[in-house]
Amino acid sequence: MPSRIGALLFSFTGLLLSLSVKADVKARSCSEVRQAYSAKGFSLVNIPYQEIAGEHLRICPQEYTCCTTEMEDKLSQQSKLEFENLVEETSHFVRTTFVSRHKKFDEFFRELLENAEKSLNDMFVRTYGMLYMQNSEVFQDLFAELKRYYTGGNVNLEEMLNDFWARLLERMFQLINPQYHFSEDYLECVSKYTDQLKPFGDVPRKLKIQVTRAFIAARTFVQGLTVGREVANRVSKVSPTPGCIRALMKMLYCPYCRGLPTVKPCNNYCLNVMKGCLANQADLDTEWNLFIDAMLLVAERLEGPFNIESVMDPIDVKISEAIMNMQENSMQVSAKVFQGCGQPKPAPALRSSRSAPENFNTRFRPYNPEERPTTAAGTSLDRLVTDIKEKLKLSKKFWSALPYTICKDERVTAGTSNEEECWNGHSKSRYLPEIMNDGLTNQINNPEVDVDITRPDTFIRQQIMALRVMTNKLKNAYNGNDVNFQDTSDETSGSGSGSGCMDDICPTEFDFVTTEAPPVDSDRREVNSSADKLSSSLLTWSILFIVLLLQRQWR
Repeated sequence: MPSRIGALLFSFTGLLLSLSVKADVKARSCSEVRQAYSAKGFSLVNIPYQEIAGEHLRICPQEYTCCTTEMEDKLSQQSKLEFENLVEETSHFVRTTFVSRHKKFDEFFRELLENAEKSLNDMFVRTYGMLYMQNSEVFQDLFAELKRYYTGGNVNLEEMLNDFWARLLERMFQLINPQYHFSEDYLECVSKYTDQLKPFGDVPRKLKIQVTRAFIAARTFVQGLTVGREVANRVSKVSPTPGCIRALMKMLYCPYCRGLPTVKPCNNYCLNVMKGCLANQADLDTEWNLFIDAMLLVAERLEGPFNIESVMDPIDVKISEAIMNMQENSMQVSAKVFQGCGQPKPAPALRSSRSAPENFNTRFRPYNPEERPTTAAGTSLDRLVTDIKEKLKLSKKFWSALPYTICKDERVTAGTSNEEECWNGHSKSRYLPEIMNDGLTNQINNPEVDVDITRPDTFIRQQIMALRVMTNKLKNAYNGNDVNFQDTSDETSGSGSGSGCMDDICPTEFDFVTTEAPPVDSDRREVNSSADKLSSSLLTWSILFIVLLLQRQWR
């Protein structure tokens, strides 16, 4: 009997051992790994069917594994590629925001200028006929310079507008005084009386205020959209470091090597890897947020006092109003010019026989609303800016949020609700290390990525500087101050378009703080030199004014 019982126990033990061996063989099968590896597009040649010793592995745990050296290398490259694609894909929204809104704003602005020019041309042809067409280049040059300024040309808005009114005065002065012949020198003298006589009433002063600040804001805003687009495009194309690539491989594909191809990384594990790999991008966030805030403030200006649409849409009416003022005051203007510049020579008999009313007696007839051009680019400035503001607000804190956005992707991690059944870098279990803070300096103790915090990414630092420069320009534009985009070396002296505020006081709640170094002694001498030149210029004008007064008294 005992021998029979012993035989049964021996048989039962053998059965258990047999089942255990079969289970062990099944556990060490690489069939799932082979299937997942093939799905990635890799060849299954020389890929093991069962786990092998893992002493050859350089990144993954050196335990029994389904990975050969070649597999580890290929999966490492695959993890790098997938990371780059993930960052680019995740940043798609912020990139397309700037690309599409820049395109729309630029299209709107250019059409607005074209419509304003066409409206003025049509109105003036109907109103003044041949007289306008013979002098139309004065107005064409005005719009050409406004377009050149908008596209980044080094145009002094105030000087350009002053020159426009001076040229218009010269042309009109000849039209209202056809009985005289005026030399170039005489006409130059006439143009100097533009500010003193105010022949066009208060229109030039008001238009100068409106045009300068609206164009400054619009040009700076579209330039800001350009900079945002370029920075987003550049930063979204990441170049992971060797330490980052090792961490990515360990997180994404070491589960393959451990025979667990369907197990995804733990959420917190993913965050530490991404924070280490995107440490420099996170450092961009502070300057990016300041840039977005500045863009939003300039957008508010465009919606309010610096609305380019409300300036350009009626510009034809305003210029025509100025011409009417000149017509109504032509006698007084001519008399004062003759007094200051001297009596002009009579024109030849053919011209002198024509009187002023026959040459320039047309009065302004405004368009009906239906005759005016349609809204530019199928929208209005208010709708366009409102849309851009909404998108800009969504892009705030984008770069520091990037690791969280990536790790929320169900294709990447197991999610926050599955903290036990996820890959922690070693096995399928909970991830215990704490999550690192954002930015390069906070990665000194990152348990997953080897980050050299003493060597910031120079490329990212260049983008930070680009944002800082643009933010300062936006602050200037918010306060109505002009900025030169073409030649930054001239920015210390300004491009000369001034504040655009003049008699109207611009709000200064957005204080401009320069990041440039204080001027050295040579700069101080330069400032003193400029002051001396200004004093000399004022003295010259004072003497000239006294001479003119004496000349009038003598006459």
